[in-house]
Amino acid sequence: MKAILALEDGTVFEGESLGASGKSFGEVVFNTGMTGYQEILTDPSYAGQMVALTYPLIGNYGINADDFESRRVQVEGLIVREAENLPSNWRSAQSLHSFLKERGIVGIQGIDTRALTRALRVRGVMMGSISTEETSEQILARIHSSPGYADNDFARKVTAEETFQWEAFGDRPKVGGDSGILSAKATKRIALVDCGVKFNIIRSLAGLGCDVTVYPCTTAPEVILRENPDGIFLSPGPGDPVHYDYIVRTVQKFIGQKPIMGVCLGNQLLGKAFGSDTFKLKFGHRGCNHPVKDLNTGKVYITSQNHGYALDPDTLRDGMEVAHINLNDGTVEGLKHKELPIFSIQYHPEASPGPTDSAYFFTQFIESLGN
Repeated sequence: MKAILALEDGTVFEGESLGASGKSFGEVVFNTGMTGYQEILTDPSYAGQMVALTYPLIGNYGINADDFESRRVQVEGLIVREAENLPSNWRSAQSLHSFLKERGIVGIQGIDTRALTRALRVRGVMMGSISTEETSEQILARIHSSPGYADNDFARKVTAEETFQWEAFGDRPKVGGDSGILSAKATKRIALVDCGVKFNIIRSLAGLGCDVTVYPCTTAPEVILRENPDGIFLSPGPGDPVHYDYIVRTVQKFIGQKPIMGVCLGNQLLGKAFGSDTFKLKFGHRGCNHPVKDLNTGKVYITSQNHGYALDPDTLRDGMEVAHINLNDGTVEGLKHKELPIFSIQYHPEASPGPTDSAYFFTQFIESLGN
């Protein structure tokens, strides 16, 4: 079946339908990872976006039951050069095409993804739509009459519907449990503010012996502090941070009360809590091999990233300072407080998918909680 991808600037690509028939709409972004498509599809940070994968052959190892990063597919659409319909892997349960069709996700294959990526790098990410039902003129008209990516509060759309626990050393969440009950094996209790968390972040904390209580991002800070957690974790998530002043006010209530760690959007929220502004990157950082420099040690880490916004370092105040920078463009990749046990990173220490250089940050956070 024929499919058309149109961008808001009038660029049109014709290809073949991938997944469900119909139409999808979102901000078109690209990811340079060679693997990890299932994690990308289910990463809540991609809510509201259609993802173009730059590696030419996607779907080689199929879809399995273990590599979900949330309970559902989060992307609005998928764009690939070629989708493999006969995957080969011992864990594979179905093909990429059948998975997308089953989940109602409209995608496209058979287009020049190099040309698309170049267009996004030159002109910046932009809104777009995939359709198997409309002409290019109809698609463009619909794009121009629809709201933009920055017009939405995506955190409210992807956050947990209710508070739930993930017990220490556990592989699955305990939903609807009493957040005040420690498992017998747990050494620390973490309160995680869910703006779009990936399961592997919770797995990483649980694997270090922590009971993790996941709270919807709209939860009042008093409710969280009432449970007296040992530390606060600010999760990644999608969207423009300009919409999240309600979460920033929550974060400000935690400052000086508990140790805090933030990742990705959590880094931006923490920066905003200390006076920083955010700005949109031209085409974002999305992929598995981004070099980041630790300004304290001078060491360079190869990181996994997924974000479209960055912090303005010149507006930080009250003891917060830049701790890491991106070596490709010099943008802020991490913060630390001069006195308080508070730090954050813009990249992903859970590395799913991606390198594991930064996994030690979880241990560093646990150590900051004290005995």
